[in-house]
Amino acid sequence: MDRFDDIPETALRWHSEGKGAALATVVQTWGSAPRRVGSQLAISGAGEIAGSVSGGCVEGAVVAEALDAIEESKPVMLEYGVSDDDAFAVGLACGGTIRVLVEPVGAVMPVPVLEELVAARAAREPVAYVTGMQTKQRLDRQGHEARFRMDRSGFEEDGETFVGIHNPPLRLIIVGAVHIAQALVPMARIAGYDPLLIDPRDSFASEDRFSGETILNDWPDEGVQAYGLDTRTALVLLTHDPKLDDPALEQALASEVFYIGALGSTRTHARRVERLTAKGFTADQIARIHGPVGLDIGAAGPAEIAVSILAQMTDVLRKAT
Repeated sequence: MDRFDDIPETALRWHSEGKGAALATVVQTWGSAPRRVGSQLAISGAGEIAGSVSGGCVEGAVVAEALDAIEESKPVMLEYGVSDDDAFAVGLACGGTIRVLVEPVGAVMPVPVLEELVAARAAREPVAYVTGMQTKQRLDRQGHEARFRMDRSGFEEDGETFVGIHNPPLRLIIVGAVHIAQALVPMARIAGYDPLLIDPRDSFASEDRFSGETILNDWPDEGVQAYGLDTRTALVLLTHDPKLDDPALEQALASEVFYIGALGSTRTHARRVERLTAKGFTADQIARIHGPVGLDIGAAGPAEIAVSILAQMTDVLRKAT
């Protein structure tokens, strides 16, 4: 997915090539800062850059400080105020203040830790990079549940330990290339999801109907199994056809997907519950299904139903306990 940044990967590559590298991370913001906490900029010893920490306002100053940090093999904490004029230039109504932590690779950020981070990102494994001016760098795979759910990097209560969240990109698997899917796919992409359509019916799942999208003309259970299901994946079932929906649904109930939604009336969902109960699924497992799918906003057509589905997905992702 092209939204998945490669900033840590680039820093590791530059270091491996012998150029030297540093990672600059936004660790705190006040006001209308251009980039959110956790945003990163990679800087090579040759002055190459990847990513951003301010949308262009202070990158030049950060690069200069990073080159010094690489030369001196030490971390540095920077603080910048973004003026209203500079903020306006990058599309903001007003300015703010940011703090940026610069860590040279090798001298400060251990290479094995960076390598482990890159490997975890490639494997779609959520990890937290823990660091700070007085903190030994490490990766955490447990704890920080609220931060992972909210994609929220930040300082811990001690004000010294920074937790940088590295979540895999969100994915949306849609079973059923129906009219609602034609509205849901572009909306989901705008919201940051990487959508996949699964439908064995060529007349539905066609390039003409979903130009440029990833389409699998497989049976849903096979497609879901091949694509994989994890904690950053949502599954939406739109076919109304049990022989298509149910096999994928059974795969999802045995996984850790964060959202499962199934189209259909209350009566249709009741029959769905009966079928799944007969197959041995527990009440708690079945309760994970949002059916009828979407928030009850009085949606009247395919586009509005798509809005209700995306809203419910967001609600579950951000508010789940």
